Amino acid sequence: MKLSFSKKFEAIDLQGLSEASVQAKPSDVKRILNTGKANSLEDFASLLSPAAEPYLETMCRLSQAATLKHFGKTIRMFAPLYLSNECVNVCRYCGFSRHNDIPRITLSLEEVDQEASLLHQQGFRSILLVAGEHPKYVSNGYVESVVQRLSKNFPSIALELGPLEASGYAPLVNAGCEALVVYQETYNENTYRSLHTAGPKKHFNWRMDTAERAYQAGFRRLGIGALFGLHDWRQEAIALASHAQHLTRNCWKAQVSISLPRMRPAAGEFEQVEFLPNHQFVQLIAALRLFISKAGITLSTREPAALRDGLIALGITSMSAGSSTEPGGYSAFDETSFTPKDEQPGEQFHIADERPPAVVAEAIAKAGYEPVWKDFDQSLLADPSVSEPMESSDYEISKIESLKSLYPVSIK
Repeated sequence: MKLSFSKKFEAIDLQGLSEASVQAKPSDVKRILNTGKANSLEDFASLLSPAAEPYLETMCRLSQAATLKHFGKTIRMFAPLYLSNECVNVCRYCGFSRHNDIPRITLSLEEVDQEASLLHQQGFRSILLVAGEHPKYVSNGYVESVVQRLSKNFPSIALELGPLEASGYAPLVNAGCEALVVYQETYNENTYRSLHTAGPKKHFNWRMDTAERAYQAGFRRLGIGALFGLHDWRQEAIALASHAQHLTRNCWKAQVSISLPRMRPAAGEFEQVEFLPNHQFVQLIAALRLFISKAGITLSTREPAALRDGLIALGITSMSAGSSTEPGGYSAFDETSFTPKDEQPGEQFHIADERPPAVVAEAIAKAGYEPVWKDFDQSLLADPSVSEPMESSDYEISKIESLKSLYPVSIK
């Protein structure tokens, strides 16, 4: 029987790898970059080092080339649709935490239809359903009913809910859901326990193995991530990379994607522990691409518009746009601009990039990439030859414009 990641995680020396990262030498970085990829977790740690910062431009060129090879010049577009902010967990950093005094909202099925219709009108065919963890409000077939209703117009539906057993996920897959997203938040167990003081989310290992249970249930896409700002960023990055590597090896029929959210203002006014600066954020994205070349990398509206535009060509494969993190938030948007008219007090966090979807898509096109609104159709599952998630084809190197110019010949 294969070991779950939580079991393998016990043997990973995060502290040692983090210390080795800080102490890495320029010669270590040059050796890795001359091979064009990170072949081990130790190599990945070296690419996060201060010694790697002078080589950031080279890392970005290699990251861009690897992304073009496996995904082409495409950016997958999606939007979150928040169903409920009711939650029984106490998570000190989250706007939905039960101790926060915010208006609590759970959408009716009719309200879900209205929100979804607004997103459909904007061009979205891929949506992420998000809800707090509450057995009373997000249970009893509610989410299954939502998926069944929306699958007629949204061929790609992802979930970000409280973790379930594989048997609990199976009905959602059968209803038409294809993706599961779960953030570990922090991979440091002591920090995790100090931040999650009540509710089912306090179970560290149970959450860590969620993606594997989802894979057993039949999900075709698996998304994981850490919330940067809760603990040492290098340790979080090394743990996240190891988790992604484990999933790509053991859940090989699914497409694995990685999210790198950074802390944003939210109810409760939690003070982040460690800020991840922009240049190290870019370094992390490039390092991940050189370590796990075929994994998707998602960039949300937590990041400001200018930074998001600059990262389009450096390794990103999926972007959200025009987002609201409050249940029912899209119905309160300005009908013309599709942007918030007022503050949204029931939001999970405040986004940074408030541009409407069309403007984000225009920025992607301006960068020379294609915004992809739809990349899957459930009818394909009736074809027995289709057994893996649709990706942009692996482009032959000869077909990518100026690809050779992206590779440094050698690093002296």
